[in-house]
Amino acid sequence: MIDKVVIKRLATGVPGLDALLGGGLPEFSFNLIAGAPGSGKTTLAHQIMFALANPQHRAIFFTVLGEPPLKMLRYQQQYSFFDAAKVNESIRFINLADEIVAGDYGKVLKRIVEEVERFEPALVMVDSFRSVVQTARSAGKDDMELQHFVQRLGMLLTTWRATTFLIGEYSVPNSETDPIFTVADGILWMAQSVERNSMVRKIQVMKMRGQATVPGLHTFRISDDGVQIFPRTIAPNPKPPGDAASTVGVAPARLSMGVPLLDDLMGGGLPSGYSLLVAGPSGSGKSQLAAAFLAEGARAGEKGVIAAFEKSPTRSRKLRLDELIASGDVCMIDTRALDLSIDETLYALTQLIEKTGATRVVVDSLSGFELALAASFREDFRESLHRMIAVLTGMGVAVLLISELEDRYTDLRFSPYGAAFLTDAIIVQRYVELKGQLRRVMAVVKIRNSAHSHELRPYDITDAGIVIGQPTPDMDAMLTGHPRPA
Repeated sequence: MIDKVVIKRLATGVPGLDALLGGGLPEFSFNLIAGAPGSGKTTLAHQIMFALANPQHRAIFFTVLGEPPLKMLRYQQQYSFFDAAKVNESIRFINLADEIVAGDYGKVLKRIVEEVERFEPALVMVDSFRSVVQTARSAGKDDMELQHFVQRLGMLLTTWRATTFLIGEYSVPNSETDPIFTVADGILWMAQSVERNSMVRKIQVMKMRGQATVPGLHTFRISDDGVQIFPRTIAPNPKPPGDAASTVGVAPARLSMGVPLLDDLMGGGLPSGYSLLVAGPSGSGKSQLAAAFLAEGARAGEKGVIAAFEKSPTRSRKLRLDELIASGDVCMIDTRALDLSIDETLYALTQLIEKTGATRVVVDSLSGFELALAASFREDFRESLHRMIAVLTGMGVAVLLISELEDRYTDLRFSPYGAAFLTDAIIVQRYVELKGQLRRVMAVVKIRNSAHSHELRPYDITDAGIVIGQPTPDMDAMLTGHPRPA
């Protein structure tokens, strides 16, 4: 029996990229970073290079026409990953402009070979490789010569035991005709687009030999720290809530909502690992209920996480949620950035849950969340929301989602997104008219696999929080505007 060759995977230093690649970058692989101008190719290459380069594993960065090394370094050193101490010692920049102008593949390859043999790097990058191809083609070189050049370059670099990246301005259709796409072991495609006022950046692993990668397009940001990727998270082996517990005859634990009488109406509280949709019009107390839910968790020693997309956390004399945030009992994700994606928000939530061990999560609200998303992500908001709920409940946390509704007094609706079926439980809040006044009422609409009250209860919002009342003989009149018949 022949033993398998073990391929070492290198940590790229780019948040999210190793997960996207299935564990890291294969050592000694021959890769291509492709994409349109300004999509972040050079920044990604530098970030990987500065993370991997050290005195024992040095790097060479070949530059060609278009951007001299000094100009490129002037901008790249603005990122936090840039380490000036590594330049010349562990990282060397070589300009191939003279060889490229001649349009001779042989001269380009000869110079690369000379520098690699002299410096003995473990990492080699050529930016922009597309310039090599275009200049050679303008000099009358055909694709067969290009393919031969690429194959020789790849063979030599593999012989030298170097991990290689060719950076170039390519679009997806080029993959059908350009020989570099055939020879490369790995291909990372980066793209950016402006949709309305939103800048959307996405990355895709089009090819990576020898390991399973996460398929599809994944959003990323470029900040002062460089590139950060947010891989599409998929819930593993989704199961209906309570199934795992029911197989051993144990019901899921119940979490108190922090509102007197509401736990009784829900049959004992919200089961752990469930998703709850709280739907109602403006001013009906949805955020107050969410604050009570998180505050009750803090009193029970449970950590909470809130993603507030509309306003600062609710504050009252009794429920000081901002104090819970200051004390660390409740963590709040930064939702101030515009052009969010579901994956970016989900990444922030899962990171906080894993870091703090939180058992309660609040999203306030779905309408604010949708407005914070980049325009292109709103088209599949419902599908992405389903995936987000599945991931979070799959982690065992209870999720409370707030849905803003336009109150029409007679219509009973739960969500403008058709998302009611996505959640395990629903509480609806609404206004009714009684004797010339507006009154608030709420009801527990559903809790899967659980008995609960179907009563419609009046409630008030006081300095002490939400106070639920008892049903009254006037309840029908509150709903219909007509007195109960004798």
